[in-house]
Parts: sequence; structure tokens; C-alpha cells
Amino acid sequence: MTVAQSTMIVDKHFVISRIDDRLYGSFIEHLGRAVYGGIYEPDHPEADDQGFRRDVLELVRELRVPIVRYPGGNFVSGYDWKDGIGPKESRKRTLELAWRTIETNQVGLNEFAEWAKRARTQVMWAVNLGTQSVDDARHIVEYCNHPSGTYWSDLRKQHGAAEPHNIKTWCLGNEMDGHWQIGHKTAAEYGRIACETAKAMKWVDPSIELVACGSSSSAMATFPEWESTVLDHTYEHVDYISLHTYYGNRDGDTPNFLARSLDMDRFIGTVAATCDYVKAKKRSKKTMMLSFDEWNVWYHSNEADRRLQPWQIAPPQLEDIYTHEDALLVGCMLITLMKHSDRVKMACLAQLVNVIAPIMTVNGGGVWRQTIYYPYLHASLYGRGTALVPIIRSPRYDSKDFTDVPYLEAIAVHNEEQGEVTLFAVNRDTANPLALEADLRSFGELRLIEHLVLEHDDLKARNTAERPDAVTPHNRGRSTVSGSQVSAVLPKASWNVIRLKLL
Repeated sequence: MTVAQSTMIVDKHFVISRIDDRLYGSFIEHLGRAVYGGIYEPDHPEADDQGFRRDVLELVRELRVPIVRYPGGNFVSGYDWKDGIGPKESRKRTLELAWRTIETNQVGLNEFAEWAKRARTQVMWAVNLGTQSVDDARHIVEYCNHPSGTYWSDLRKQHGAAEPHNIKTWCLGNEMDGHWQIGHKTAAEYGRIACETAKAMKWVDPSIELVACGSSSSAMATFPEWESTVLDHTYEHVDYISLHTYYGNRDGDTPNFLARSLDMDRFIGTVAATCDYVKAKKRSKKTMMLSFDEWNVWYHSNEADRRLQPWQIAPPQLEDIYTHEDALLVGCMLITLMKHSDRVKMACLAQLVNVIAPIMTVNGGGVWRQTIYYPYLHASLYGRGTALVPIIRSPRYDSKDFTDVPYLEAIAVHNEEQGEVTLFAVNRDTANPLALEADLRSFGELRLIEHLVLEHDDLKARNTAERPDAVTPHNRGRSTVSGSQVSAVLPKASWNVIRLKLL
């Protein structure tokens, strides 16, 4: 069999950017079993003293998740954060309109801040700009971050949190361009309230960073005019603008599905260009950074969700069970984020537990890893450092929506502190292996640490509670190193992590 050839040249001086660790963040929303039955299940055998599942915490820590967006999502636009503080026995149950469930408020701000400490992660808090006001936003910053001596900071202390939570990253609402959003606003309406909210929040704590809502997807009719208008109002008061995208394969067209990271690439480029247009128009010296704070594959659970009865507590919503091909696209999307790490400083795989998630639980039972867990794990562990410009030659293909799709999707990351270079590579070819010759001459002598591979003959293969290890990576990848030259064979439809040690 003739194996197609691809090449990659990497030079340590051709830098994209130092990768912000927060590129490998995630998201937990009060939706489905993400919180109740996910991170929190007080009657579970693995529950700790606060009711958090230790088995879930262990997997989150294994992923080294640097930041978690919370409490939503669509949920936040109807959420009163004050319902989730104080004695649990006095907290009210409320109708949750975004997902048509009942919210018990047994997990709120202080509980989640404590969970984040135990998970060794930071909190990205989203404030409600759908039904709430500037006052609510400034008060929650005071409650969370002011040491003491004021009504809200002393109330936090009364609630058992003696020290400030020091939450440094805040989202100004969620998807406010969407008609489905409670309190939906036009771009001008949102831009004005976001501006005034940002000013007040930073007056309370000048050290915080703020994320303005960008378009909820690039398919919105208002994209990218929304970004332009919102930034006209907020440019000097916020630090990031958000991007959201989800992809599916409803028509079973795998080559087209695996090419969808090219759409993500274009989305990022368009938003960055729009930000730079506003920067030029305002004669600003500041460059606006991007927060891709919702991204994933999402489509498997749509039909099941339509059959759910409303007003349940923590029903099994958005519980996609992912396939091998889903993991390949997630890998391509992670590589795309690394390629844009000069502008995308934060990103959140949506979500973390049970809801379109890499981690799944059984109520009262065990925990297991989905197929998408593995590229996310590998990127988080080995994608820390400096992203380098990859010069790639690869055979290409056309699909229904894309032309000139490279079979090889790849990036290199240099971790100078560890003395390592890691090549991340996806072979999109579902029928044939792909040979890779990588030239890393600027690094001198290299040694192969390992070549991890996620592969499976069945693109639709899944992990389940009954078969949690059906799709798992191995370290038997076919790579050799001679000096600074790497020769590898990437199996068909595979995710590859080639780890190299500098000698």
C-alpha cells in the first residue's frame, strides 16, 4: 500500500504566542446533571464533606482544568445569585426558564467557589445581564472579592466564607444576541448596559478582567455587526469578547464533519479582524483578546431532549455520548485554538460533566471518560508553553462545504521549562494512514518520549458506562527520531501526540 506523504517544518524562533493556560478551560452550567448528580451528589458513596463527588474531582484534577465558567450559559440570564447564598434550608426552589427545570439552589456561589478550590481550578463567573442590573453585578463582585467591612463582604463572611473568593474573570451576560435568551437585547442595548456594568464592576475591584458577549454563533444574521456595535460601546472597559460554536454530523458526512474546524478558524479570524477595525476606528493602543468560552460537538442528544417532560429536577439533558470521530474533531478544534493563541487567550470546552461533556457519571454509581476526554487531556497536559508556526504540506480533499481541506491538521508546542516539544496531529483521512516528516532543525538533537495515538476502526465507536474503555489511547505510535528529524506514520482517522525531549 502506498502511504501518502506530508511534511511539517517547525522553528523555535517562529512563534505564534505563549499559550495562556486558560485556553484549556471548561464550563459548568446549572443544566441537566452537570451540577446535581454531576459534581454534587451528597448521598453518593464518593461524596465528600460538602457533598461533592470525589471521583469526579479526581478526573477534573487529572485534566488540569485551569478555569471553569459558571453558572451559565442560558441559565444565567434568569438567575438571581442571591438565591444561592445563605443557609441551604432557607433557599427557595425556582422555575428555571432557560431549560424548563426546577432549580433547588442547593449549590450556589460559595459552594461552587469551594468546589473550584478542591478541583484546583479558577472560576469564570457570568453575571446576569438579562433580567438583572448594574447593581446586582457590582454587589456580587463586592460579595466575592472585597475583604470585609461592607454589607456584602460581611454577608459573605456570615455565610462561612471568611476570605474573599478573589474571582478575577467575569462574563458580562451570555449570548445576549439570541432571541432564546431571557432579556434578549439589541447590540446597542447590550453594549450600553455592558459598558456601564463593566465600569461599576471595575470600580469595586480594578484587578478583574471582563468578557463582553460576542455573537452566539457565526451563523447569526447580526454577525459580525454585533461585535462591532458592542465594542463601540465597551472597547476600553472590557478585556475580551466571547465566541461560541458547536458542530454536529447529522447527515453522517464524516469528511465534511472533520473539516468543520476550518469554519472555527474563519470565525476566529473574522472576530479578530472586527476587533482590530474597532481598535483602528477608536485610535486605541489596546488589542482586544478573545474568549472562546463555549465550544464542542453537540447534536447526539437533541431528539432525546425534545421528549423530556418539563419542570424536573436535574433531568438527563444534553447527554451526548461521543464517538471516535467526535474526538477527532475535538482534536482539530484544540489545534485550531492553539494556532490562534495570540488572540484566543481563554477557551471553555462546553461542558465538563454529564452535559455535552468529557466526564460522565452514573447517579449513585461510577464515573467514566468519554472519547473526547483524551484529546482534551493531552492538550491540557502537553499543550502548555509556546505555540510555533507550523509550515505544513499535506494532501488535501474537498467536501460538501469546504475545499482544500488538509488531511494533516497539526501544531507544535515548545515547553521551554520542561525541555520538550510536542507535536499534535490529526489524520483526517478515514481510509488511509499518512506519513509525516517533521523537520525541527532549530532544536538540535531530540529524543522520542512517546507517541500517543487515539484510533479505532469504527468511527462511531463510543465509550459507555458498561464499556468505558472501548476507545482509549495507546503509546505504540510509529515514530522515529534522527537528530532533529521526526518520521511518523499517523494511522487513518487518528489523533496523535508526539512528545520529544531536547537533548
